[in-house]
Amino acid sequence: MGFIVVAIDGLGTPWRSKSFHDAFNGDIGDNTLPDQVAGLKQLADRHPWIDLDRVGVWGHSGGGYATADALFSYPDFYKVGVSQAGNHDNRAYEDDWIEKWMDLEVADGDGGEIYADQANQARAGNLKGKLLLAHGMMDDNVPATNTLLVVDALIKANKDFDLLLFPHARHGFGEDDGYMTRRRWDYFVRHLMGAEPPAQYRMKGR
Repeated sequence: MGFIVVAIDGLGTPWRSKSFHDAFNGDIGDNTLPDQVAGLKQLADRHPWIDLDRVGVWGHSGGGYATADALFSYPDFYKVGVSQAGNHDNRAYEDDWIEKWMDLEVADGDGGEIYADQANQARAGNLKGKLLLAHGMMDDNVPATNTLLVVDALIKANKDFDLLLFPHARHGFGEDDGYMTRRRWDYFVRHLMGAEPPAQYRMKGR
């Protein structure tokens, strides 16, 4: 279809050294995004056929959080994002997960909450590109209220965005996954390629 797909193993990912893995301990909002941006810029310097004016990103769960973070923290770089089932504010997610990386939720020296800086709704007003948020309303891993926190902030900031809710889906979207895949592909075709995707194409497995 003409898209260039890149996966970059940024600082903080496992299976290398402990210092590599621990790179953003205490700052999970980093999301390896500085490394992603730097890597893409280096690739574009090496390969002139990479168009940095049309950069998209998508992810699910922690990747859904990182996707929204990318558009909010680097609004001039990331143009299109599809954020699925994101744990956008870890104060509203499982403490046993976030405490591994952020330590206990306590007030800092200025009386602020140490988790507050990584909450996506706090920077939703930075959005410039196209963002599709999706969540399963029966999600028993990341509650759908995580996405609604971002929705509320985007509305208050008068930002345009798209929202897709699955009434019966849990965290993995289940039988709705094919529909989500098609909507995600359509979103990139429409907003990165500038083309109109085939109407209601049905995604099928083998």
